[in-house]
Amino acid sequence: MPGRLPLTEQLTALRSTLSRNEVLTDVLTRAATLELPGWYLTAGCLFQTVWNVATGRPPAAGIKDYDLFYFDDTDLSWEAEDAVIRAGKAVFAGVPGEVEIRNEARVHLWYEEKFGVPCPPYESTEAAIDSFTATTCCLGVRLEPDGEWRVYAPHGLSDVYNLVVRPNPVLAPREVYEAKTRRWQEQWPELTVLPWPGRIKDDPCG
Repeated sequence: MPGRLPLTEQLTALRSTLSRNEVLTDVLTRAATLELPGWYLTAGCLFQTVWNVATGRPPAAGIKDYDLFYFDDTDLSWEAEDAVIRAGKAVFAGVPGEVEIRNEARVHLWYEEKFGVPCPPYESTEAAIDSFTATTCCLGVRLEPDGEWRVYAPHGLSDVYNLVVRPNPVLAPREVYEAKTRRWQEQWPELTVLPWPGRIKDDPCG
């Protein structure tokens, strides 16, 4: 039960668990060579690897992409981000999974059009991770030059290990959370999904 271990032991368990996903570790190693500012491998590829290992599935099962976020506010043009994306295509060639690269300094430029709510400019990649739709998603890992893993987990790791999905209503709307959790429960029915704040549960008595 890693979710009940002290945090330092949870971090050790996290590295051990994530290392079982060979695609993920390959992406981490290759990502480090790009030397992107403030980069993290983040979100689904991390917590879904933990879910897979915890439920006896292959470590990479059901993971549709590997999100690589970085933060560069020196040039907010699409052309600058696209240049990084194109460089990434060469670095990640042959990886058996899609690697999506995004500059989090640019998110406020397109977020409202896609999700229907405005997004204030982020100050860092960590700030972007803080705003993910579920606290379970708020997780980032990067490989440091000395080979150590830097882990950013503002809500801890217990929910990740315990297969609990908890809403994080700071930016994304309820519909996004509920759409994502429905999809996740189809793949991982063992999950406990907590309701969006203010939603009244159905009364079993009618």
